[in-house]
Amino acid sequence: MRVFVTGATGFVGTAVVRELIDAGHQVLGLARSDAGTKSLVAAGADVHWGSLEDLESLRSGAAAADGVIHTAFIHDFSNYGPAADADRLAIETLGDAVAGSDRPLIVTSGTLLAQRQGSFATEEDAPNPSFPRKSEEAALALAARGVRACVLRLPPSVHGNGDHGFVPRLISVACEKGVSAFIGDGLNRWPAVHRLDAVHLYRLVLEKGSAGATYHGVADEGVPTREIAEAIGRGLNVPVVSKSHEAAADHFGWIARFFGIDGPASSALTQERLRWRPVQPRIIADLNAKHYFEHAAEAALHRIDEPLHRTVQ
Repeated sequence: MRVFVTGATGFVGTAVVRELIDAGHQVLGLARSDAGTKSLVAAGADVHWGSLEDLESLRSGAAAADGVIHTAFIHDFSNYGPAADADRLAIETLGDAVAGSDRPLIVTSGTLLAQRQGSFATEEDAPNPSFPRKSEEAALALAARGVRACVLRLPPSVHGNGDHGFVPRLISVACEKGVSAFIGDGLNRWPAVHRLDAVHLYRLVLEKGSAGATYHGVADEGVPTREIAEAIGRGLNVPVVSKSHEAAADHFGWIARFFGIDGPASSALTQERLRWRPVQPRIIADLNAKHYFEHAAEAALHRIDEPLHRTVQ
């Protein structure tokens, strides 16, 4: 299968490209820079020049493929509304390009966007209608029109070597502040998945997913944030402390709103339906492996209050 991958040069996207090629698929990767082009060529993928905001490039890329995996998202939390609108338009454009065929379209979302009805968010929980990001609504609307669109929700931490998301940001905060902190009692839970487990699931969904279905790429259903803070404290050899909810924003900056969420999620239905089994190290084991701390001092030089800018998920 020839697969068009958006976000193909990001943390998750690069691993998706490798997973697909290793499984015998051809990849057409979206790139917007010379560096991205070089990385895709080196990986053995074909290059499609464009960006998430260039709808014509998305349309032509999807039209030239047998399936689409959409991992791109503009993670600019200072302009989240416009970023969410750009994502919705991108999904609608990709869906229009594959409409009238049986070509799959996999749309990436997050487990924190689920409107949780029980102790854990499940694949059957609907997306939260009050959240600005409308990835799932756009995908499900396409499925209702007969497009073979489905949703893959990822947890807030997709971890592994090369991660530059939430956990490295927490490490940077701990470097700058001299303490590794959690909020309140630290019993609120974060789900997580290693990126290599996540990208294996992308391939399974591409090959076997059902139109209109939602899948969860979750290995750790809910790790107490206190345990994450303790692992960071061990890695940096700094004290581990609690911060009140009132003091959290000042200490953590913008990431406090995410680190304070209790968002456990299950992947039981996904594992049953697709026979997906996470086999990579879990998040605490990954933190204990030390690769997260090799460049911790350099990471601390970046401004902690800057929003996270990346086009992956």
